[in-house]
Formats: sequence, C-alpha cells, structure tokens
Amino acid sequence: MLATPPTCGATRLVCIDGPSGSGKSSLARRLAGPLGDPPLVQMDDLYPGWDGLDEAVPLLRDLIVAPLAAGMPARYRRYDWAVGAYAEEHDLGVPPLVLVEGVASGARAVACHTTLLIWVEAPQEERFRRGIERDGESYRPHWERWARQEQAHFAAEATRSRAGLRVDGAPAVPHDVETELVLLP
Repeated sequence: MLATPPTCGATRLVCIDGPSGSGKSSLARRLAGPLGDPPLVQMDDLYPGWDGLDEAVPLLRDLIVAPLAAGMPARYRRYDWAVGAYAEEHDLGVPPLVLVEGVASGARAVACHTTLLIWVEAPQEERFRRGIERDGESYRPHWERWARQEQAHFAAEATRSRAGLRVDGAPAVPHDVETELVLLP
C-alpha cells in the first residue's frame, strides 16, 4: 500500500468497510502494525449514536478526507456513546497513510480519494453472535435497528462491488489468522 501513489493529497486512504461484526476492526488492527502504525479512524467515533450511520459520512468527508486532500491536517471529535455527545478532538496531522474502518467508510462521497477499499463480510448469524457477545443481549434491538440502516446504505452505495479487495470475515478455510487473509471470490 505504501508503494501506491497517494490519492488524498499526500495521504493514502485505506477504507475497511462491511457490515457490523464482520471483522473490520480486527483486520484494521492486524494491518496497522505492518504498515507502520498509521492513524486509525474508527467510524464508531464519528456516528452520532445508533441512528447516525448516514450522518457520519459527511463527517468523514468534511473533517478527515477533504482536509487531507487539500494537504491540510485532519481532525475530528470522538462521539462519546455513553454521554450522547462529541468529546475530545483527535488530530491526525497529514500522515502518509490513514486507515479508516467501519460501516460507511467506503462511501461514494470519499471514493475518489480512496487508495484502497477493503470489504469484509461474514454471515449475519455470526456477525450478530459476535456483537451480542461483545455488547450484551440488551443491545440486540440496537443491533437490529443498525442492521436495517446498513442494508439501506450498502444497497444505495454498492460498496461490496466497488471494493478492490474482499475479505472473508468468518472463513472456514484453515489459515494463519495472524499473517493470512482469506479472500472472497
């Protein structure tokens, strides 16, 4: 990725998108080390709550992608889900590479500045199992509400079909989870 020319000003923008619970965060963390630990923006820090998927796309575009494309430092405020308001500011500067992971990170609104769009997917049953295991059964209604937003978003955006790399987030194929990815056809 670092050999690829920048597409967002002097920055290479790698977006890791796919449905919740598919393995995007895990993949982003796995990629960060070998890539020199670039800034990692999690879309969870941009969504203004459980009904804010679509509202996060303009924030990604305006606060992170547009400044970087103009050669300016990018910064954003993290949304504090417990408080229900935006909290501290995160300054990204103008790094050579930024990883953005989360639902809607690969939106068309930022596509022209994206160096690589990675799509991660897993079966819905497995994704919900992971989410409920992490968040607790009381979050199931939120997960279901969020899933409806995801479905509408991905249908409108055709994100999967635009991805340069498609990763199986729940592969049945034996592989080294630390060093190998299982790609989807």
